[in-house]
Amino acid sequence: MKVFFDARWTRTLRHDGVSRYGAELAQALAKIHPITLLICDSDQLKLLPKDIPYILVNDPLSPAELFLPRKLNKLGADVVFSPLQVMGIWGRKYKLILTLQDLIYYKNPKPPTFLPPHVRLVWWLFHQAYWPQRLLLNQADYIATVSGESKKEILAARLTDRPVGVVYNAPSVQKKPTKETAVKKELVYMGSFMPYKNVEAILGALPLLPDYKLHLTSPITPQRRAELETLIHNKSQVIFWNGISDEDYAGILGTATALVSASKAEGFGLPLIEAMQVGAPVVANDMPIFHEVGGTAALYFNADSPEQLAARIRTLEDPKVRAARIAAGLQQAQKFSWDNSARELLRIMQALQKDKSS
Repeated sequence: MKVFFDARWTRTLRHDGVSRYGAELAQALAKIHPITLLICDSDQLKLLPKDIPYILVNDPLSPAELFLPRKLNKLGADVVFSPLQVMGIWGRKYKLILTLQDLIYYKNPKPPTFLPPHVRLVWWLFHQAYWPQRLLLNQADYIATVSGESKKEILAARLTDRPVGVVYNAPSVQKKPTKETAVKKELVYMGSFMPYKNVEAILGALPLLPDYKLHLTSPITPQRRAELETLIHNKSQVIFWNGISDEDYAGILGTATALVSASKAEGFGLPLIEAMQVGAPVVANDMPIFHEVGGTAALYFNADSPEQLAARIRTLEDPKVRAARIAAGLQQAQKFSWDNSARELLRIMQALQKDKSS
C-alpha cells in the first residue's frame, strides 16, 4: 500500500495546531508503515521528521492543486491523507482521507491571520453556511477528526455522508513528570488570544486571587495585548511571554498551581494533556470536549464565573487535593499518544485499501 501524507500545511518557523498535528502524526505513522510526504516549500522540512521521503509539489491554495491528483495517480498512490479538508480531488484513482479538525470557525468565523487577505475573505464566506463544507467532505472516502466531541458535532450538522472516525490529537512529546518542587502561586495559560478563548474570564478572576501571578505564554499581537491590559487591575500579576520555549513552558508548569483555560470552543484541548503529563493540575471550562480530554482529573468551572474559577484554584492549595489531581492527570494523559493515533489511522487506511481491492 503506497501512502502519501499531505504535509503542505506545515509551518516554516513555528508550529500551529494543524502543523503540529500533521508533523507528529506523520512521524508516528512512518514508524509502522512507509509513507511519502507532500510538501510545497523546502523550509517546511525544518519542522518535519528528517528520515521520511518527500516530494515537492504545488501550494495547496494554488490553481495547480486541480492537477495534483494526476501526479499522485502517476506515482501510484493507493491512499492519501490530509490533516485538513482542502485538497485537489478531480480525477483521483486513490482512496482519500480528509480531516475536519473541528467546527469552531462556524461559531467563530474570524479566519487565521497568517492567511493572505483574499484567502481570509474566502475562508469567512466559506464558514457562513454548511453546504460548501459538505461539497468538500463528500469528495473524500473517509473523514477523520481529532476528538469524539468533534465527531458528534460533524454528525449532528450532517456535514458528510462519508464514514467519520477519530484520530486523536496528542501531546508532542511524552514528557516525564517534573520532580517535586515547591509550588508557586502561579497560573499558566497556553493558547491563542482569539475571542472564543475567553482569556478575559481568567483576567477577571485575578482580583479575587491577589496573591497569584498569571503566565500568558503564547504569541500575541500588540493590539490584542493592549486590549487585555485594559482589563488588568494589577499589572504585576500578569506576565506576557509572547511565545515560550518548550523547556521554559515545562518549567513553569512544573511549579505552577494550575494550568487554566476558560475557552468556550475547542476541537481537542491539547494544553490540558500537556499539563497533566508533567504533573500540573488543570482547571478548565465545564464543557463536553474538556471532559473528554480532562476526564475526572481536571477541575471544572463555569466560564462566565470568575468567582467559580478563583474558588477552584483555591481548592488546589490543599496538598491532598493537589496530589489527587496530579495522580489522576498522569493516568488520564496516558490515554493520548501519537503512536495510538497512528495505529488507528493505519487501520483506516488498510480498510479503505481492502475495499478498493475487493
